[in-house]
Amino acid sequence: MMKLLEDFTKACYMDSYAYGVRQRDYSNFKSSSTLRVPLRMRLVNLRFWIRACILVVASSTLFTFIVLLPCRTINTVDVRDLQISSQALPESQQHHTENIASNRINEYNNSPVRKKPRTGDSKSKNRNSVDTSNHQHLEDLIANIDQRPQSVRYKEIECLINGDYSIVGRREGSEVYLPFSFVSKYFEVEGSIASYDGYERFEWHHSNARIHKPVPYRHDGPFMSFAHYSVENRDRVKYFSGTEGVPISTQWDSQGYFYPIQIAQFGLSHYSKNLTEQDPNVLVVDNGEGEGSKWRAEDSASSTSVIYDSTRHSNVIEFKSQAGKPSYGHGVSVSINERSLPVLSFDLLMFRNSTITVVMQTEESGIVNLHYTSHIEECTHRGSNVFYGIGPAYKWRTITRDLITDLRKGMNYKEKQPKTKKKSRTTKILKIFLQGKGRIDNITLSSSNHMNQFFDAADWLVRHQDEKGGWPIMVNRNVDSDMDELKANWYSAMAQGQAISTLVRAYERTKIQGYLNSALRAIELYKVPSSEGGVQARFMDKYTWYEEYPTNPSSFVLNGFIYSLIGLYDLKSSTSQEEGREAARLFQDGMRSLKALLPMFDTGSGSIYDLRHVTLGKAPNLARWDYHATHISQLQLIATIDSDPLFQRTVDRWIGYIKGKRAKHN
Repeated sequence: MMKLLEDFTKACYMDSYAYGVRQRDYSNFKSSSTLRVPLRMRLVNLRFWIRACILVVASSTLFTFIVLLPCRTINTVDVRDLQISSQALPESQQHHTENIASNRINEYNNSPVRKKPRTGDSKSKNRNSVDTSNHQHLEDLIANIDQRPQSVRYKEIECLINGDYSIVGRREGSEVYLPFSFVSKYFEVEGSIASYDGYERFEWHHSNARIHKPVPYRHDGPFMSFAHYSVENRDRVKYFSGTEGVPISTQWDSQGYFYPIQIAQFGLSHYSKNLTEQDPNVLVVDNGEGEGSKWRAEDSASSTSVIYDSTRHSNVIEFKSQAGKPSYGHGVSVSINERSLPVLSFDLLMFRNSTITVVMQTEESGIVNLHYTSHIEECTHRGSNVFYGIGPAYKWRTITRDLITDLRKGMNYKEKQPKTKKKSRTTKILKIFLQGKGRIDNITLSSSNHMNQFFDAADWLVRHQDEKGGWPIMVNRNVDSDMDELKANWYSAMAQGQAISTLVRAYERTKIQGYLNSALRAIELYKVPSSEGGVQARFMDKYTWYEEYPTNPSSFVLNGFIYSLIGLYDLKSSTSQEEGREAARLFQDGMRSLKALLPMFDTGSGSIYDLRHVTLGKAPNLARWDYHATHISQLQLIATIDSDPLFQRTVDRWIGYIKGKRAKHN
């Protein structure tokens, strides 16, 4: 390049000499003709600059072909597609490396996503390492990348879906992109844009199911993954009964009723949380043992005193005030000012026309009063006042209330279903008022009180078990239009099983025989055919099945059946061999059926809720992903108590379905 510039300069200099310019003193050039010399100089300058421009263009062209194009060719190659010569590796690794290289190239060729060349050092040694004789397709790959447009250009295109309807998509070359809002509904997948680590990503989920790591199962341990359950937050829980302390369900009746399955799940979730969570934070408001009174009389007729109660063998707080409607200015009060301890618990002996009021300050509704009255009226809401009837307590009883749940459910509750739900978040518990006449002890606020709530459920099951050993469901249930409707007062094997699991744990915790006796009575309905008011069905007149819904014809619901088996296992594990003989026999009959029929619930891409497609000859009732996750959790539990490899193989396969895997085609 420098040689060309020297030759060009010399040529211009000699050209000037041809016009009478001295070669050694070009700067002092003068002409005898004052008119012709400037003209000659201008011609010389013009020719000089024309040649300079030609030289610059020629130099740029040569630089492009010699330097830039080879660099661009190297940079275009994705290093993931470069093949390492097999001669550079030990013989033992040659086949492994070739397989990896082949897989990477296949991924690239089959992927519809545009590959962005990696930036970085593209040295000649990388280029020389490509074995083009063995991988001719690499050259085609490079040519394909070079032919791709430099900028992404979209244009709208009509997409005809199955010849039925159209949506608008986008086209980029031979690729067509559809809106994810359509893809999500069409393929029942989920996705969202997430930002973290300084980048935006689109996260695709084949399902929203969550699978928790299994642990070896014990009849006195946590129940499956119920520690993650929150029955209180379910929309189908109307409120929590003031007299019973358990949920009122609206699952199949908007008026609300006691649903034994939901009550057992409430108990099992709190039992499991007690074993898996840290110890709660507890604030003792008053237990009758401290010096001095914490209570302030709101009027001259109200007072408190600490007295000895002979039935409890301890000191308690006795309160007295004028009876009447709950209101400020009456009764006795204690200031709290607590933000983070929403569970109130106390022991109570309360007579008629008495009220315990909790004053709360919320972000949205301001001051709200929760009134727990001696009436039996369940839950009412008037303005900023929510009333729960806990009934008169003529003997000591323990009451535990989740104040946040009571506030939220109470503010939402009306005689008619509200069009919109009001949400109120508790920010502070200000005061507790006592009005009327009664005795109270062990008043605490805590972050949780799982065992009290567990025993609320267990005690309800003992009190409400009928003479058949069951817990009847008091609403009509129409499972399928081609099945007979279940009339109110029907029994469910799922309710029986989960109630047994609850009662066994209550017995293991307290060794109170009444809990175990109730669990033993509960297995009687397992023996009664569903056609006669029990829960037992027969599949193909060969396999015993315990029905969640004892329909006609039978429905064979999978998750309800497995829950009934877990209850039988818990009972036989908690009793002596003689006492648990019948539970063990029923369990083995059920396990034999589960092993035989479980493959019928596999679709190759998910699981099936029941077998109505067999008994009714209609389309399968596919399990939603949350039910599919329940099936997996149940089988994980079964796999820890039965060594048959069928269960673990099914678990592994069904977990794969959650991530989009499918069974192979023929």
